[in-house]
Amino acid sequence: MSVLRPFFPGPAPLRVVCALTAVALAASVVTTSARAASAEAATPTAPAANWQAPLPHGGTLASLTQWWQQFDDPLLASLVAAAQQASPDIASAGSRLAQARANGVAAGAALLPSVDASAQVLRTRADLASPIVSTGSAGLSASWEIDLFGAGRAARNAAQARADGAHADWHDARVAVAAETANSYLDLRACEAQAASEQQDAQSRAATARLSALLTSAGFESASAQSLMEAAAASASAQADARQTQCAQSIKALAVLTALDEAELRQRLQARTGVLPKPAQWQVNTVPAALLQQRPDLYSSARALEAAAADVQGSEAQRWPRISLAGSLSRAQTRFEGASLTGNLWTVGPLQVSVPLFDAGRRSANIDAARAAYEAATLTYQHQLRKAVREVEDALLRLDSGTRRQADLQRAATGFERVMQATRSRQMAGLASALDAEDARRNWLQAQRAHLDAQREQAAAWIALYRALGGGWSAETSLNASPNVSPNVSPNVSAPPAQLNTASTGAAL
Repeated sequence: MSVLRPFFPGPAPLRVVCALTAVALAASVVTTSARAASAEAATPTAPAANWQAPLPHGGTLASLTQWWQQFDDPLLASLVAAAQQASPDIASAGSRLAQARANGVAAGAALLPSVDASAQVLRTRADLASPIVSTGSAGLSASWEIDLFGAGRAARNAAQARADGAHADWHDARVAVAAETANSYLDLRACEAQAASEQQDAQSRAATARLSALLTSAGFESASAQSLMEAAAASASAQADARQTQCAQSIKALAVLTALDEAELRQRLQARTGVLPKPAQWQVNTVPAALLQQRPDLYSSARALEAAAADVQGSEAQRWPRISLAGSLSRAQTRFEGASLTGNLWTVGPLQVSVPLFDAGRRSANIDAARAAYEAATLTYQHQLRKAVREVEDALLRLDSGTRRQADLQRAATGFERVMQATRSRQMAGLASALDAEDARRNWLQAQRAHLDAQREQAAAWIALYRALGGGWSAETSLNASPNVSPNVSPNVSAPPAQLNTASTGAAL
């Protein structure tokens, strides 16, 4: 304590009290500034007030929870569950979560005293003239670094924020795998439907080529017209074969994604071959208002920002003195020449104060680095928020455009079907040729395929919106579906910084 004498005159106890009082005042200043930085970090940039894209189905309400069960295809939900169970990305995210939680426990434990137990036995004889002495002792020793300036608390808060972020990342991995599986399944079903349509088209063109050959042999058509028909038939057959190969590859890819046996998967897929899954009318939740709570990546980014603010606080606290206290208590016994002496031994102290004087700018550099990381985390969060809004807007636009496009293509397919039926009636009455009937049939098949593409794009837009809204994840309920790791650190759930009001088609959510 001699270092403090020039600054605090008076008796030694008074100097100690004055020194500790000054230390406490300095700690309050540091803690207040760090809390201000943390508050600034916990208040992200407010999102846009309104969605600019039309809402699907006027914003009708349903739940995003168990979203895959809302499709009219129960196989989709089971495939998503299988893929999430087998995904190495989810397993890696779970491992990172376990590590982050362990780091959080370690950071929290550093704030508490550490206690060790020890026991020892010693038997010695110093020289030939001395008796044999046996000594035994058992006791406890404790040490504690008093976190007066908040460095330890800042480290604990940063570790907990990173654990919260890792937990959100685990959910984000689940959402990503679910969306990937759904898209793969949707592509497979669309491929099967397209393959069936293209097979019909190839058969139609082959029939047309045969009719053209008969007309050419009778002298009613030229050889070049027959060659054109045969070339079109061959091209359609090749396209149908290529589509079949694409479907087979999609099945293999889905088998790898879900870790299911391919033979078993093919058997389960047979029931609804070529039938696209259709989503139910579900809510674009009162969420876009709760977007921050629905997107795990935004929650993780916000927690990274919080951790960066805590790092700034911890770096600033390293400028101030460090105070530590130690002590021990033991029971000892000594025996020599038939005599025995037993008693308690204890120590209190030392109370050690370490004052940083010179470090060649290392602490200042650490503070600058922490502040730079905080600024980068702020920009990352703001960018992530803008990206989230854009992804939701894009999905809503795709849904709105797909709805209108699907309606037009449905009318077109219906019209071409009527033309085909009318042409067949005329053919039976002798007013149209078989070639005219096949042309009408191919036009109908082409319109059908276009309508099928629109259906696939519409379902894909719903999946994209599911992904953009975070898959129905929320910080409050996510612990109910945590991976199999001990929940040593509970997420510090905070409300979203602003409400997002979705209004564009007259339906306010």
